[in-house]
Amino acid sequence: MIIVTGATGRIGRALVDRLDRHAVARRAVVRQPRHVAELGGDVTLADFADPRSIRAALVPGARLLLNGVPGPDFVHQQRSIIDLAAEAGVAQLVKISVRGAAPGALLAQGQHGEIDDHLRASGLPYLILQPVGFMQNLLPEVSFTDGEGRFYGSYGSGPVGYLDARDIADVAAALLTRPIEANATLTLTGPEAYTHQEVAETMTAVLGRPVHYVDLPVAAMAQRLRAAGLPSAFADDLARLMRDVGDGRWADTTDTVQAITGRPPRTLATFIADHATSWT
Repeated sequence: MIIVTGATGRIGRALVDRLDRHAVARRAVVRQPRHVAELGGDVTLADFADPRSIRAALVPGARLLLNGVPGPDFVHQQRSIIDLAAEAGVAQLVKISVRGAAPGALLAQGQHGEIDDHLRASGLPYLILQPVGFMQNLLPEVSFTDGEGRFYGSYGSGPVGYLDARDIADVAAALLTRPIEANATLTLTGPEAYTHQEVAETMTAVLGRPVHYVDLPVAAMAQRLRAAGLPSAFADDLARLMRDVGDGRWADTTDTVQAITGRPPRTLATFIADHATSWT
């Protein structure tokens, strides 16, 4: 039995679909009742805000994908679920983290860093997947409201090896359906690293519509994020994180997706073509 938390998210939903296609026994954990019929099969209603509700979904010997959206109580919630998984006799926990995770780092990197360390000390067999930024983030970020596509950031000229979330699901599916391996932390990237100007150029070429990346100073980007409704402190930290990533620290790529799935990760051009109708 494979238990999938965050089963309606970008990674979780793709993972559930893959397991179903191969008739692998799974249990999807969802928060909203409307998703029960949508997913079908073995679905459990639970909420990270009530970790004991997650406990009800766990069974001895199961393998668990732990995935969730960072927020104010994220560290406490995920640590609690790790403890409950150990108590329930879960055979292995595969956790979705983020590249650069470390206690004290900005935003999700810091939160995931604390949780990753807790998992490593839990005694549970584990694999921690630390992907770079998702290609799927381009879907809401690129706007064509004025006829030309634009997206904004404070990355400068630093390349990033963006990854399709579907590849993360493929990696998770492979790991969760083969014999349990030694504990490890795995960095996942796409096949190439692109500057954000190159991302815009690739989108322009594939979509046949002009797309521009607009690079802003950190303060200006933070102001833009605040204007979009983000809390002030979060906006400041997110703009700083963009600047930090832009120093090239995420420019190197790994062969982890290829090594685990037996095929290379999807290219940026493939992702854009697959989602061409998503931008209106």
